[in-house]
Amino acid sequence: MSDIILHNFAVSPFSEKIRLIFGFKQLSWKSVTVPIIMPKPDVTALTGGYRRTPILQIGGDIYCDTSLIAETLDKRSPVPTLYPSAIEGIARNLAQWADSTLFWTAIPYAFQPAAIPSIFGNISAEELQAFSADRATMRGNMPRTSMGEAKGQLCEYLRRLENMLSGDAPFLLGAQASIADFAVYQALWLIRLAPAINPIFDAYPKLSKWMDLVAAFGHHQSETLNSIEALDIARNAQSFDTDGRNFVDTHGIALGEPVAIMPTDYALDPVVGELVISSENELAVRREDERAGTVVVHFPRVGFQMKRAK
Repeated sequence: MSDIILHNFAVSPFSEKIRLIFGFKQLSWKSVTVPIIMPKPDVTALTGGYRRTPILQIGGDIYCDTSLIAETLDKRSPVPTLYPSAIEGIARNLAQWADSTLFWTAIPYAFQPAAIPSIFGNISAEELQAFSADRATMRGNMPRTSMGEAKGQLCEYLRRLENMLSGDAPFLLGAQASIADFAVYQALWLIRLAPAINPIFDAYPKLSKWMDLVAAFGHHQSETLNSIEALDIARNAQSFDTDGRNFVDTHGIALGEPVAIMPTDYALDPVVGELVISSENELAVRREDERAGTVVVHFPRVGFQMKRAK
């Protein structure tokens, strides 16, 4: 099988979610470090415009969004599963809440001035300004949460998570770890990194113990790969992951038609290509790139929108 390649950067919470899943599943992987801010020419050569981090590459298949990346890894390595059958529905729903509501509550709290050195290291004022401008463009018209609101809501969410751990089970939904644990952890991870603000967890001892348990999965084994090597792998790919899905038509668009797919919330950069997957939970397009060759870019249905390409 082709190598697993994760395009990521060190302080990306969603990248940490996938890195910990590698540890949970004991999967070896290759790491390509991507720029924190635009431009990202080697990323967009693979994706056609999608700019969020991380992306997963297996040969010429490019998987966007960690919900789909996690599913892809679970299919490739089903034991231990991220989706235990008895809790699959609630685990997926809790993960979706964590990746959206909890994440966008924790982020304003995490990016306090006192926490910045712990998160970014010796970042210059100019670099921090560039990062802030990049993320403002990325968020677009998304509502902003004030520090007071973020802290108040975050404390309530932490109290609820603490309550979920009130029994003897070690993980949020019982004896087995699930996708919910990795999604909730990533949303809180940046706060955990910063000693100036992580005492907020002191009032929640069961949650703190749970965070230690999830962190202990580690990242397993990785090798460094540069982005040019990753592009070469994509360009030389001989087969693609496009078979075995049911065709589900909710748009009146047939396979083979040109479409544009992009997120529904932020970083609204469309990816244009020939529709090759339209299943219950996945959309994908085949596209051509001068540097990456023929690639298939995959997206989850939830959180993304598709239109005919003009």
